Amino acid sequence: MEFKDYYKTLGVEPGASDADIKSAYRRLARKFHPDVSKEAGAEERFKAINEAYEVLKDPGKRNAYEQLRAGGFRQGQEFRPPPGWDYEGGGGEFGGGGFSDFFDTLFGAGRGRPQPRPGAAAQPKAERRLKVELELETVYAGGRERVEIDGRTLEVKIPAGILPGQQIRLAGQGGQGRDLLLEIAYRPHPRFEVEGRTITHRMPVMPWQAALGATLSVPTLGGAVELKIPAESDTGKRLRLRGRGLPGTPAGDQIVVLEVRAPAPRGERQRELYREMAAAFSEPPARGSV
Repeated sequence: MEFKDYYKTLGVEPGASDADIKSAYRRLARKFHPDVSKEAGAEERFKAINEAYEVLKDPGKRNAYEQLRAGGFRQGQEFRPPPGWDYEGGGGEFGGGGFSDFFDTLFGAGRGRPQPRPGAAAQPKAERRLKVELELETVYAGGRERVEIDGRTLEVKIPAGILPGQQIRLAGQGGQGRDLLLEIAYRPHPRFEVEGRTITHRMPVMPWQAALGATLSVPTLGGAVELKIPAESDTGKRLRLRGRGLPGTPAGDQIVVLEVRAPAPRGERQRELYREMAAAFSEPPARGSV
């Protein structure tokens, strides 16, 4: 059985809002409805679109599906539900009818965690949860992270661009036969702030660089890049480095926020220059100047 990328089916990124998902679904459903579409394979595409929307519109199904994606599964890969798969919701308004084996296995009517017989003792939850804080550099590049649990060290594969709150399931690693569910968080970074996939960096610039313009080296998670500062810039001006945020579809941007800072004068010569500047900027503009 193949894993299905429902985000790819609807043409939205994993962080898409409910409104974006609904908008994409409506647009594609109109385009591929079998009663109106003349495209080859429209009926199968229409079924796939409905299946993807059935999962992504429902918070419970979407969260469960995100857990699988966080484990590294991608479109077309061979897939089996991890041990202890515990989705407890119903099959939705479609009840699994007409949907793929992948959907029915995860969410179809009568699937998910087996329900106990009346009077039977409740079964222990087949998972253990642990929060893991990652460096932004690891999130940006992906790689391996060591996790300590019960005196053991696990080496966990981190997908590039994984978001806070997403989870990675390690089958059977939680002790006593339980799965280990790792919830992702980011460690604070001394240079960067994060919102979604957008990275923000606050960059100090000298007054003459802001006034006259300059080309400066700016740190990013992928290495330093050159950035042109326009003349007559001021504190708070925002400059965008496209694609320099966290990886994704599409990748995020990096926003550089300028902070104009005046250096403290060192020596009488620099104090004199400040006095000259003060006098020059206090003079009224010449006639005809802007």
